[in-house]
Amino acid sequence: MNRLLSTLLVWASAVMAVHAADDGSKAVLGRWDITVHQDGHDTPSWLEIQLSGSRTLVGRFVGGGGSARPISRVNYDNGKISFSIPPQWEGEDRDLTVEGSLQGDSLVGSLVQPNGKEYKWVGRKAPSLARSGAPVWGKTIKLFNGTDMKGWHAMGANQWVAEGGVLRSPHSGANIVTDEKFRDFKLHIEFKFPKGSNSGVYLRGRYEVQIEDDEGDIRPGYDHLSGVYGFLSPSERAGLGVDQWQSYDITLVGRMVTVVLNGKTVICNQEIPGITGGALDSNEGEPGPIYLQGDHGPIEYRNIQITTAK
Repeated sequence: MNRLLSTLLVWASAVMAVHAADDGSKAVLGRWDITVHQDGHDTPSWLEIQLSGSRTLVGRFVGGGGSARPISRVNYDNGKISFSIPPQWEGEDRDLTVEGSLQGDSLVGSLVQPNGKEYKWVGRKAPSLARSGAPVWGKTIKLFNGTDMKGWHAMGANQWVAEGGVLRSPHSGANIVTDEKFRDFKLHIEFKFPKGSNSGVYLRGRYEVQIEDDEGDIRPGYDHLSGVYGFLSPSERAGLGVDQWQSYDITLVGRMVTVVLNGKTVICNQEIPGITGGALDSNEGEPGPIYLQGDHGPIEYRNIQITTAK
């Protein structure tokens, strides 16, 4: 009797969830790659909407910077959504408010930032990025020749210096990206940072694998060294500390990522849900560059190699 009752309760909950989505909210569920039209340029963003229980919509949101933020409730009424979330790195005390509506297969709306500025945005369903078969790996190539910045360009006034086999940013300044774009790949990269510094390796220019001095940091692991910023936490802390050469071996296939830090697998074939703060764009279905963060303090890189999938 208890097993039958349990089965009936599970079935009833599933039926209630289906009926809850019959109000039309089912169409807004899922992940959305968003472009915000902001002060004459486009800023990437990301939204996920999920059904919690039988009728409540919840979610996550990524803005142009910072990490993924939880949304405790997404309001839905006749094809329109709205929600608000408290500030993260913004200096103001007001919430970020977002509203939108379905227009065809897109979500279109506006957001008001904590500073009071309002911007329009457009969201499209994020692709799954699943491959039809296992990748076939090609030849490994060097992305950095050790002597100059050939194959790279700075996103602003360049402070990066290539010398003695090291690609070095002596102080905060511009980020740099590869001229070439990639889809699925294995990346080897070595790095060294001083006390208090921070950088990141962006995969396809959209997903940041964190680099930082996290000694004594008690924040959740996805903000630490070797985490996928805001989303995935490393299984252990495998960093060697400041002023030490360390290595990443990162495999990205579709959305699935494996991160090996200093020879230890700390993230094993986990899904990256969406773009992280600081992404170049939200066009997840397209290949993208390797992008190194240079705006958060001194950082050095060397032995940058990539193996692409066919």
